[in-house]
Amino acid sequence: MKNLINTLHKKILVLDGAMGTMIQRHKLGEEDFRNEDLKSHDKPLKGNNDLLSITRPEIIKEIHSAYFSAGADIAETNTFSGTTIAQADYGLEDLVYDINYESAKIAREVADEFSQNEPDKPRFVAGAMGPTNRTASLSPDVNDPGFRAITFDELKVAYRQQAEALIDGGVDMLLVETVFDTLNAKAALFAIEEIKEERKIEMPVMVSGTITDASGRTLSGQTTEAFLISISHMDLLSVGLNCALGASQLRPYLKVLSDKSEFLVSAHPNAGLPNEFGQYDETPEMMADQIRQFLDDGLVNIVGGCCGTTPDHISAIAELASMYEPRRKEALV
Repeated sequence: MKNLINTLHKKILVLDGAMGTMIQRHKLGEEDFRNEDLKSHDKPLKGNNDLLSITRPEIIKEIHSAYFSAGADIAETNTFSGTTIAQADYGLEDLVYDINYESAKIAREVADEFSQNEPDKPRFVAGAMGPTNRTASLSPDVNDPGFRAITFDELKVAYRQQAEALIDGGVDMLLVETVFDTLNAKAALFAIEEIKEERKIEMPVMVSGTITDASGRTLSGQTTEAFLISISHMDLLSVGLNCALGASQLRPYLKVLSDKSEFLVSAHPNAGLPNEFGQYDETPEMMADQIRQFLDDGLVNIVGGCCGTTPDHISAIAELASMYEPRRKEALV
């Protein structure tokens, strides 16, 4: 942890880009998501990208290597859907520990290789904890607004299973990301705090919310400032925003965080907004030019890419970030 904090004081750290975008390039079939143990599994598994850490680990290792080679300082584990809640869609709740542990282990091995080869540029691993496909604050049934598809306690248990496996696998920090419902995030943070107390360990925690549209609110209705206030009682390394919007659309909300937050600030936007085919059109140069605004205004300590970004995008961002000093409002670090 000390190495991480020291590095954050010296420079803007670069987070890697999209895992899914890179996996799609391999044009994988159903067989790639199965191994001998899953040969007869009764549900389709194609699209369960987290599972590839078990069935095709060489692909995940290659993607981490590509991002580190492009200049990333932090790799996110391949665990965005690594909870029993999300894995229930595939009938793979029993594999949650293995998915998270193996994902963390792969990222750790690659990070350590790069750190050993370039001691002056240490690499770090962030255990990615996605929002799940349930929301604790909203009803999925318009005819029954009081109904909830998940409880806080169920979320806490699921997040605890994920966090424990990520920690066992060797992550440097945990990243509760793409938060569209702060109550879900609070369940994750509560689970992490339990683990830290029981194990008597320090574990830096990043939280990254997602603004869903031009209203500047999360899906559950919070403004950026309200989102920040609702998690500011926690012991966090950073708070930030990711996904949903491109860099230019994200900037005003990122400025709110930078102005109001005593935590470090992170941002990993999409490569613009998706086109009518669901593709992301912003080139690395276009995206870097927009992120330059973040850096000119001193808004961030950690910057990277989300949906649609590739090693080329991260390379452009890393080259740009190396020319700037990190945001200096670091009262709680």
